[in-house]
Amino acid sequence: MTHNQFDNKSQAWSALFSEPMSELVKRYTASVHFDKRLWRADIAGSLAHAEMLRAQDIISSEDHRAIDEGLRAVAAEIEAGQFEWKLDLEDVHLNIEARLTQIAGNAGKRLHTGRSRNDQVATDVRLWLRGEIDQISDLICHLQTALLDVAEQNIDVILPGLTHLQVAQPVSFGHHLLAYVEMFSRDGERMREVRYRTNQLPLGSAALAGTSYPLDRERVARTLGMVDGKGQAQLCQNSLDAVSDRDFAIEFSAAAALCMVHISRFSEELILWMSQNFAFVKIADRFTTGSSIMPQKKNPDVPELARGKTGRVVGHLMGLMMLMKGQPLAYNKDNQEDKEPLFDTADTLKDTLRIFAQMIGGQINPATGLAEGGISVNAETMELAATRGYATATDLADYLVKKGIPFRDAHETVAKAVKAAIARKVELSELPLESLQQFNPLIENDVYEVLSLRGSLQSRDLVGGTAPNQVRLQIARHRERLQRQSGVGPASTARPVTT
Repeated sequence: MTHNQFDNKSQAWSALFSEPMSELVKRYTASVHFDKRLWRADIAGSLAHAEMLRAQDIISSEDHRAIDEGLRAVAAEIEAGQFEWKLDLEDVHLNIEARLTQIAGNAGKRLHTGRSRNDQVATDVRLWLRGEIDQISDLICHLQTALLDVAEQNIDVILPGLTHLQVAQPVSFGHHLLAYVEMFSRDGERMREVRYRTNQLPLGSAALAGTSYPLDRERVARTLGMVDGKGQAQLCQNSLDAVSDRDFAIEFSAAAALCMVHISRFSEELILWMSQNFAFVKIADRFTTGSSIMPQKKNPDVPELARGKTGRVVGHLMGLMMLMKGQPLAYNKDNQEDKEPLFDTADTLKDTLRIFAQMIGGQINPATGLAEGGISVNAETMELAATRGYATATDLADYLVKKGIPFRDAHETVAKAVKAAIARKVELSELPLESLQQFNPLIENDVYEVLSLRGSLQSRDLVGGTAPNQVRLQIARHRERLQRQSGVGPASTARPVTT
């Protein structure tokens, strides 16, 4: 049995060993059952590598043609579900190369010239993750758009703004939703930054020290779209680091975990708002479930599950960091364990973003052809809740400051007024003018406009404030930003694997 001979009982290194791998070790070390999802990236990388080998006269035109046609045949088999994934061949790389060799003969054996599985898998994961980041970035934009749509419909709806989960000041419900748009816009920025550092080519680093073959790494990078904004090839510059680095995976996991944390915070609010004690919103039935024993229940399972899945994604981040913390240079088998948490993180985040965009923004009902919102807002209940808890107390203090009273003195005066209102079981705006003037004679009849919820909202007309005018400006700003982002698009990607 020769070194590069493949069958279902051999490995690529079989000539060195005097006994076969045990079945237990084979199952323990194999990764093909999960890394086979990298097949598109693996074939794209191999096509680019083979094209470069031919351009550098490392392989012949005939071999290149056989490899190219063979890889596309393999891709067609995988697409059609006709490809046989073999545990004996360990991983996606050896499975594809073995089948290629069956199709292309000796030409298939020449594909691995100048590379190792170490730089090959690093390239595959980067290519795959780049595509996932592009999808996630689009989904983050869709969720922001859904939030903007609901915010625009509820600019003048008053929500009790809370601190410590207690009524603090009245805010526009649209303004409240824009806080999440800001969070998700930062998530989008982080994803774009991670994409830049992910989109760098390790191929050509071989096992750890580079290769003696005259490879044109820049050519491969350009073919695979691993370029910067100016079209310059982006290469990993140190072969040891290139094959062992998983910073890009950890960075992505950190960005994904933070995005999930933002979704979890929003989920917690949706859960509270939907409860009977708040009754601020209703979530469409298609996003809720009932109880097996209590027929009156309608449970917010989607936000609750998102809140729970956040812990899972954060756990994957911690797992990846622990995976890397004790590894010496260069590649170690430990790194095989990077894929399952990375895959699950991307899958979980995509699914969560997709379902939240639908739950917030609604969707077209195929039966009626009409748009149906996923969330309906109970504006009257929200505003009524804002009247409790003396939400305009700070406005009264600001009113006194504008009369020339130092803020700390105004603060003390209003505290006494609130205490009196509590004793009478009324709101500040329900205290007679004579009663308010007992606390400070500068208070006049115009104070009641200040003490109104809408007066409070309108007064905060500065950048970042909750005044409806400012909310409209912020919605317009976000829409323009999202429009610009949709027009830019990702950097060029690898040529598609066509069959």
